[in-house]
Amino acid sequence: MNTQPDNNNNEVKEPIPFMNTLTTCVNKAVKNGYTDNFKVTKQGLISSAKEKAYAPVDVKIIDFFRFEGQSDPADNAIMYVIETTDGAKGTLIDAYGTYADETINKFMSEVEEINKKEKAA
Repeated sequence: MNTQPDNNNNEVKEPIPFMNTLTTCVNKAVKNGYTDNFKVTKQGLISSAKEKAYAPVDVKIIDFFRFEGQSDPADNAIMYVIETTDGAKGTLIDAYGTYADETINKFMSEVEEINKKEKAA
């Protein structure tokens, strides 16, 4: 738990903000400099800011967050926080589970496999 001293130098406990919504996570990523909105096409990961396509070898997943809908599986989503080899930083959002986009799923699996091989070396 986060703590800060009060006026009498006693620690006051403040709850750590919990990122429980997609909007909260996107806002936090943007605040941290991940401002590009990526998408995946047959050409690769597309940067909307740089208007450039990246291959899986050019992409690193910094973090990811999964979200589950309370009552509807169609509400499941995943947000990837991404950096590219030339410094583009942003997010990619997809459905998660049954409704996931197969093109995105395949591309991100290739990125994960490349990163696993780099860590093992």
